[in-house]
Amino acid sequence: MRLPNTAHTSRPWRIHELTRGFRLEDVWALPTPGGPDDFPRLVQLIASGDPARRSSGPAHALWAVRLKLGQLFGWDGPPPADPGPYRPSLRDRLPPDLRAGPSGPDARKLPFTPLYLTGDEWAAEIINRTVHGVLHLGWVPAEAGRYRGQLAVYAKPNGPLGIAYMAAITPFRRLIVYPSMTRDLARAWRTPTPCP
Repeated sequence: MRLPNTAHTSRPWRIHELTRGFRLEDVWALPTPGGPDDFPRLVQLIASGDPARRSSGPAHALWAVRLKLGQLFGWDGPPPADPGPYRPSLRDRLPPDLRAGPSGPDARKLPFTPLYLTGDEWAAEIINRTVHGVLHLGWVPAEAGRYRGQLAVYAKPNGPLGIAYMAAITPFRRLIVYPSMTRDLARAWRTPTPCP
């Protein structure tokens, strides 16, 4: 379920220190009810996901089209050596305690690089020719002593191409991609994790 931005901005997340100048694009409640110690499982599920393969129906088709367009137009390559409108990694701006701490699992299937991991936050970023984006997961108290995940997405478009790209994908993201992702996540969350 999509939430108002204040569901994210009102919380004392560390990500606020790093995302000045970014636009908070989306905040979603995740269907991941759990206890206070279940956050690492959520981080692992998100980090190990492959949206192009895990998605079904229209969301899968959108991922496939997006990947093809990215290859065709070179959107997903690193920004040119001349920084121009591109941004350096937020990793360079991490406070010493976050820099010294864990960054979380490697999101090999996602186009994101982990930034930091705390007991209730995980942040990862993507920098390409269209956008500098940040994915933020939080673990928030819910009803009756339970907790649930919350996803926030920040973006800073890279030049006119990035502005046009973000405007074009917003309706697809909100109407197809995130709802499909949350359904898939709910299914995965209900599946018991095997004991080691």
